[in-house]
Amino acid sequence: MDPALAADLARLPDVLQSARDVAAREVTGLDARPVVRLGTAPGPDVLPDDGVGAEGALTRFAERWAPGFSGSAGPRYLGFVTGGATPAAVAGDWLTAAYDQNASGAAGSWAAALERETVGWLRDLLGLGDAHSGAFVTGATVSNTVGLAVAREWLGERLGVDVARDGVAALGPVDVLSGSPHSSIGKAMSVLGLGRDRLRRVPVAPGNREAVDVGALDAALTELGGRPAIVVANAGTVNTVDFDDLRAVAALRERHGFWLHVDAAFGGFAALSPAYAHLVDGLAAADSVCVDLHKWLNVPYDAAVQFTRRRDLQVAVFHNSSPYLGPPTGDPDALHLTPENSRRLRALPAWFSLMAYGRRGHREIVERNVALARRLGERVAGTAGLRLLAPVRLNVVCFTLTGDPNRERVAALERAVAATGEAFLTPTVYDGVWALRAAFSNWRTQEGDVDRVAAALAAAVAAGGARQAGAGR
Repeated sequence: MDPALAADLARLPDVLQSARDVAAREVTGLDARPVVRLGTAPGPDVLPDDGVGAEGALTRFAERWAPGFSGSAGPRYLGFVTGGATPAAVAGDWLTAAYDQNASGAAGSWAAALERETVGWLRDLLGLGDAHSGAFVTGATVSNTVGLAVAREWLGERLGVDVARDGVAALGPVDVLSGSPHSSIGKAMSVLGLGRDRLRRVPVAPGNREAVDVGALDAALTELGGRPAIVVANAGTVNTVDFDDLRAVAALRERHGFWLHVDAAFGGFAALSPAYAHLVDGLAAADSVCVDLHKWLNVPYDAAVQFTRRRDLQVAVFHNSSPYLGPPTGDPDALHLTPENSRRLRALPAWFSLMAYGRRGHREIVERNVALARRLGERVAGTAGLRLLAPVRLNVVCFTLTGDPNRERVAALERAVAATGEAFLTPTVYDGVWALRAAFSNWRTQEGDVDRVAAALAAAVAAGGARQAGAGR
């Protein structure tokens, strides 16, 4: 055995304790650390011939790389839709690496059974029924891809084509309709051979909405003349967290043949709160559902689940025929349900967090985040130089600058806020206007964090205004 590896094996408890000490120092210091790092990263180093051992590597990492890592696990990282990692989820993630189970199948380990239990808990939290089966994947993009892959197979079933065997070309043109699709839908369509340009955007409802106009969707489906299609509905859009009327969309299937895929990446967790559960009313009618766990469930990257009513079609797409793996059974192993064969036990961090905090604890996170988003919305609305672009419907605040909010000005505001180290926001375009989004999904965020973000925004806007006034003199 290599001497460095042998030494690490002999001192393994000490190695793990050293890693624990670094992790504890970083996590407990999140509030004091800059939320993002804007400096230049070190250039590439040379791989050593002789290793320095685990503790030596830990020292090198702490000195060379750790200072440049963002505070994305912290309470004021409001970019994208980024959760943190609850204490229990971190513990589960550490144990995931320690046990190093290949959760591809049930042979030789109870890991697959734990995943099934966790999927069942999540199905219950989201209000789905026993008809929906689920499997863990890496994130919402893969979850959407798997859902659309099953939908693609359903199209073939309707048209008398076995897409998994004959190829997507046997389908002919495919129609995918949606009001405000996430960018991952187009990416999934490209991967699946459906073609990005086959995504047909349906008009949204009037009144500053991102939700699909159900009447317009009905008309678009009628134009297909009975040809089967895929409809992608949204349970929480990324800009304003708007929700399609899922019951009304599902009801259209009485007249039209389509597969209903619901992208509920983070909005699905509205189901946890009695105050917001009505937003996902009708989710159980979906043929497939995407839900992301490293967003509002606050488990570490990367984790998501894909649900579907047609596991038989899912197996047709993803089954792996090999003697050493065995054929899919009535309760197929996960390797027959997702793109991966080998897969880490992503379910364990979610299992830990759900067991540790239960339905009530995760509901509190959702409801607190919504209240904090509304608090920031009020502060933005009251800040000279800023204006809200849409109501704060749930946990995202979408706003822009007054006057001419062109791309350069909005990007400058984003950089100015990031440079303070107080907050991180990400840009977007809403209704043709460049804007910023503040997405609340971290379990740590409190009112004081909102006030710090609002103060940083106000100072950045004021400084920008002063610079503009100076430039005009």
